[in-house]
Amino acid sequence: MVIEWLKVRVEPDKREQYIQKDAEIWTKALSKYPGFLGKEVWISPEDLSEVIMVIHWESFEKWYAIPAADLEKTEKEFSQIMGSTYEIVQSAGYQVRNITR
Repeated sequence: MVIEWLKVRVEPDKREQYIQKDAEIWTKALSKYPGFLGKEVWISPEDLSEVIMVIHWESFEKWYAIPAADLEKTEKEFSQIMGSTYEIVQSAGYQVRNITR
């Protein structure tokens, strides 16, 4: 399993709308692709402008197989609703080596 990790800065008064629209647009779009395992949204109780997205993928190959045109189309739809109220300030990919339960 691999993790796509995104740190987003969003206007504090738009945070809940951002999370809702992200679920309606981005999560819905990504869930159609093989390899998508799920998504977590982390919010900071101390920094209302910070949202962390943790997207779980089966492999880097399946994550990276999403056509760029599909990602661009989804981002365009999302940004038409949210405007310039957010910015992805960090992104990374991680391989999960061990899971303890």
